[in-house]
Amino acid sequence: MTPAEAYAAQIDAVNAQQARLQAGSGEGGLWERMARQFRMDPRRAPDRNLGAIAGLIEPADVVVDVGGGAGRVCLPLALHCREVINVEPSPGMGEQFRESAAEAGIANARVVKAEWMAEHGAAGDVTVVCNVTYFVREIVPFVGKLVAASRCRVIISVWSVPPPASNEALYAAVMGEAQVRPPSHRELLPVLWDMGILPDVQVLPETRVPGRPQPTQTRTEAIESCLGLLRPKDAAAARARFEANFDQLFRKDDQGFVPAWRAEAREMLITWETNGR
Repeated sequence: MTPAEAYAAQIDAVNAQQARLQAGSGEGGLWERMARQFRMDPRRAPDRNLGAIAGLIEPADVVVDVGGGAGRVCLPLALHCREVINVEPSPGMGEQFRESAAEAGIANARVVKAEWMAEHGAAGDVTVVCNVTYFVREIVPFVGKLVAASRCRVIISVWSVPPPASNEALYAAVMGEAQVRPPSHRELLPVLWDMGILPDVQVLPETRVPGRPQPTQTRTEAIESCLGLLRPKDAAAARARFEANFDQLFRKDDQGFVPAWRAEAREMLITWETNGR
């Protein structure tokens, strides 16, 4: 099995487990409902991770953000480059991107509503991909298009614990089996090597517990919130397992019931030059 075949097989296993154990995300889709939560102030003081990405961008660059969502990464980069193009298929994310740019007074950023592998014509000096490759089954043509669209550099950011698996301890306790992890750096790097790409890999300094929910005030609220997050098909069995494991999954402090299952993750920056400067 080639690295690309192993990558696709892992995504197939993730999707099969979801189809078997979890209900769908409902009309409108997950990204549409959550789009507002992905906004951040473009003019915020950059943390060290964002600073590491910005350090690879030149003032004259056109930056293409693949699946840039509401602009969490690329809108701050727009303050340091010539133009930002966000190739984003979700209308809700695109709307949040435009609103965030307008509120921050950023005029050199635009969104193209399209899937990356569609015909959209977006190209630039640097292509940035953050938290997208976990979902890309056909990874070789995806990376190939990144290279073709990048005059100077490709930047891929993934987390050591992929955000879709940030609830894996909760998942195992409530769903009754271990969650299949989406592919991350361990699976992506062999694909790149097999394509003849030898990237620089940097473990960025900021640690993060991705997607931590707010504390809940009652035990019932905590259970309902997590069952809504996991969407188990067999809700009765999941609720019974949740009740049995509750004291291991939550701790109580002065703010309420706080999740105790999340592990710290590190951001991995995978980058290479396509044609130099």
